[in-house]
Amino acid sequence: MLHIRQEKPSEAGAREALLDAAYGPVRFTKPSQRLRAGRAPARGLSFVAVEDDGRMIGSVRLWEVAVGSDRTALLLGPLAVHPDHRQQGIGGALMRHAMRIAARRHHAAVLLVGDPAYYGRFGFTAEKTGKLWLPGLGDRSRLLGHEIVTGSLDGARGSIRMPKKDARPRLIDAMAGLVTLPQPKAA
Repeated sequence: MLHIRQEKPSEAGAREALLDAAYGPVRFTKPSQRLRAGRAPARGLSFVAVEDDGRMIGSVRLWEVAVGSDRTALLLGPLAVHPDHRQQGIGGALMRHAMRIAARRHHAAVLLVGDPAYYGRFGFTAEKTGKLWLPGLGDRSRLLGHEIVTGSLDGARGSIRMPKKDARPRLIDAMAGLVTLPQPKAA
């Protein structure tokens, strides 16, 4: 049986192994990955799909981003399902769960880079992302948005980047061994 739950800090290694199996080294070259590198996902918005025995077979995270000069949103990704478990609805279940929790946490919009045919069934479209850009993204038709709050992407323009408030990784990532926090200066 499949269970979707909050990712635990202790699962960092299993998640990295899953991403390696799902995407290989090309994942490190993607523009959205460069934006996420060294950062913590949005609090409470990292989910895994696990089997009864605890084996992780899917993962999705959402990240806070600044959009243009006047708004924030979440950036979804990567959505990963182990190759042995694809075509079983796990990715869809992770997407629905992540979007439901993002709405409960009062986020207004979610952006992602992905296949319009796949993500369209979850309400993602390029309709309001045409004046947004993600540095390094070549095919802008793959930049998709979903409004949790109707109108939240109206007039959106500018770059998608790390928000200023998230300039330093969260302590929980350092504890999980994902990043090294700068040491305080001696007095």
